[in-house]
Amino acid sequence: MIRAAVLPAVGSPLEVTGIELPEPGPGQVRIRLAAAGVCHSDLSLTNGTMRVPVPAVLGHEGAGTVVSVGEGVTHVAPGDGVVLNWAPSCGDCHPCSLGEVWLCANALTGTANTHARTEDGTELHPGLNVAAFAEETVVAAHCVLPVPEGVPLADAALLGCAVLTGWGAVHHSARVREGETVAVFGVGGVGLATLQAARIAGASTIVAVDVSPEKEALARAAGATEYVVASETTAKEIRKLTGGHGVDVAVECVGRAVTIRTAWDSTRRGGRTTVVGIGGKDQQVAFNALEIFHWGRTLAGCVYGNSNPAVDLPVLAGHIRAGRLDLSALVTERITLDGIPGAFENMLAGKGGRALVVFP
Repeated sequence: MIRAAVLPAVGSPLEVTGIELPEPGPGQVRIRLAAAGVCHSDLSLTNGTMRVPVPAVLGHEGAGTVVSVGEGVTHVAPGDGVVLNWAPSCGDCHPCSLGEVWLCANALTGTANTHARTEDGTELHPGLNVAAFAEETVVAAHCVLPVPEGVPLADAALLGCAVLTGWGAVHHSARVREGETVAVFGVGGVGLATLQAARIAGASTIVAVDVSPEKEALARAAGATEYVVASETTAKEIRKLTGGHGVDVAVECVGRAVTIRTAWDSTRRGGRTTVVGIGGKDQQVAFNALEIFHWGRTLAGCVYGNSNPAVDLPVLAGHIRAGRLDLSALVTERITLDGIPGAFENMLAGKGGRALVVFP
C-alpha cells in the first residue's frame, strides 16, 4: 500500500488515500517519487475542462528514482533518477511521422489503463499517464527519461511540464529572436518558466502581466523588465512600453478568452501570439475578418511547448548547469500530498508560482 491523491469523479475533491500498486509488468518501470509539481492541468482534470477516465490518480509533472523494471526495459535501471514524460510519442501516427511528436495521436491512450486499486478493489486510472501524486508509481517505459547530469532530482520534476512548456513556447512556437520584445500573460509556474526562456533567448523588453500585484518580484526575478497588473487597459499599457507598436511576441499562459484576446491586441502588426493556457469550450474568442487581414498577426496554439523531451531536456540541462535557468525560482511552496487541495485553491485565487509536492 502507498499513499496517493485520487480524483473519485469529475467535480469531486481529491482524496489522499492508500492504494494498491502492482509490480511492473513487461515494458514498465516502478518509480519512487522525489517530487511532483502541482500544475493547472491537474486542476483542469478535476473540473472537467480536460477529460480522462476516472477515478484516477492525478499528477503529471514528476521525477524520482527507479525501484524496479519489467522485462524488456533497458534504458533505465534500479537506482537511476528519471523525469516523467506524461505525453510520450508513439512514433507511428501521422503527427509523429511529421516529426510533431507533441501532437502524437496516441499520447494519452495509457490513461484508459488500470493503474492501481483502492483498498476496496476499485480500479484506478493514471490521470495523465504517470500518476505522479503518489509515493510511488508504475509507468510505461517510454514515459521515463533519465535525469540530466547536474540537475537536482526534486527540481527535475519541473522539467516534466512547466519548463518544457515555457521553454518550448518561446523557442519552438514563437521562435523569439534576440532583441525582440515579449509579453507573458500569467505568472504561474509556466509563466515563470516562459519569462526565464525569453530572457535566455535575448529578448529586450519582457513584460509580465498578471492579476496579482504581489507577483511582481517573482516576475522580475525570472527576467521581466516590466510588470503590468491586468486590467481593461493592459494592451494600451503594453503598446506604450513598446513605442506604441506592441510586442513582437505575446505568450498567453492562462487559457481565458479575455486574456487571449488581450494578448492578441498587445501584439504588434505582423507579430506572433502563442496560446499555452488550456481554456474550456465555453471560452469563445472573437475576431473580425478585417482585423485578421489588417494586423497580419499569427495566432498559434502550443501543446507541451511543441517540445520533444528527449531532445530538449539535454539543452535545458546545459542552461541549468550554466546558471542561466533556475528551476527552484519557479517554486513558491513546498508541500506534502495532503497540501495539494490547498495548492489548487491558491491557483484558483491566482496566488504564487509552482507548488511542489516533496516526498520524504
